[in-house]
Amino acid sequence: MTVKRMDNILIVVDDLEAVKEFFVELGLELEGQTTVEGPSVGSLIGLGDVRATLAMLRTPDGQGIELDKFHTPNAVRFGPVDAPVNTLGLRRIMFAVDGIDAVVARMQAHGAELIGQMQYGESYRLAYIRGPEGIIVGLAEQLGGV
Repeated sequence: MTVKRMDNILIVVDDLEAVKEFFVELGLELEGQTTVEGPSVGSLIGLGDVRATLAMLRTPDGQGIELDKFHTPNAVRFGPVDAPVNTLGLRRIMFAVDGIDAVVARMQAHGAELIGQMQYGESYRLAYIRGPEGIIVGLAEQLGGV
């Protein structure tokens, strides 16, 4: 097998502090933050001279989300901030949670918008919320019958 594990997902953001606070409130831990720059960084990611601030967050089981704020070159917005879930490309991140109602209420108190909720048979309760910069987060609570 060639893949050992998924290390992280990258989300390019404009307001790094707001998005970082959102994910910390959700329950991720800030692992670290740094600024990277220069032609070697640019050549790695296929851009010219780059300067970006990166924040790495981890779930309790070690899965990572990297948030990048590009200072140069400026980030490019592709489509509307509040794009629907069926827009092509990466559309949401899903987290397993306990107490989905409390998590949704806590995130709404911090500015998240509830997109929708449902129960999938007797297995899961699901909710989609929209956080800062239009980031869609799925929440899944496994029910006792599984």
